[in-house]
Amino acid sequence: MRFEAVIFDMDGTLLDTLKEIADAMNAALATLGYPPHDYDAYREYVGYGMDVLARRVLPDGDNNDDALVGRLVEAMRVIYGRDHAFLSRPYNGIPELLDSLAEKGVHMTILSNKPDEFTRAMAERLLDRWHFEIVRGIIPGGPRKPEPIAALEMARTLGIDPLRVVFMGDSAIDMRTAAAAGMFPVGVLWGFRTRKELEENGAKLLIDHPRRLLELF
Repeated sequence: MRFEAVIFDMDGTLLDTLKEIADAMNAALATLGYPPHDYDAYREYVGYGMDVLARRVLPDGDNNDDALVGRLVEAMRVIYGRDHAFLSRPYNGIPELLDSLAEKGVHMTILSNKPDEFTRAMAERLLDRWHFEIVRGIIPGGPRKPEPIAALEMARTLGIDPLRVVFMGDSAIDMRTAAAAGMFPVGVLWGFRTRKELEENGAKLLIDHPRRLLELF
């Protein structure tokens, strides 16, 4: 198969954001009188969007209180946007991978379950050396991974058959999105989740360094 495009997940794939997310959410929890969580716990908490993250870090019972969840999400947005969002950096090897893909003329996009405003702002600030034809996060009422809707819309916008699109991510969510969209799922082993999770959710290729993605191109 000749692949023509890559859809990248952002957190845990292009950018190492775990510490910044954990620090911001722990600070948000403190504003409401809740204790912090260990960094490793956030490896399982993140991935489905900020609202789901808020429910996961709150104690059972409290996480069913929509008003409380909303307050925590708003506190997280303020703290993350003000103090943490732009402290992250690309993983080792990502800049060289993006350089090589750009030289080959591969179409590159980003699809994240991070709020859209943060996804776009972080791409502009932290990945500004490269041209991503589409950058998209969650918008209110919009689809989120693992729904394939946004990924398929990206392929249509690019004018590329989904079968010729590689979907690269670090979680079950990404692998399931790729499979549902008919794209080629590549799981990365430097991210937040485990090899086992990626294998069990349909990864067709597992890579331990960004340069290995170039084997597909």
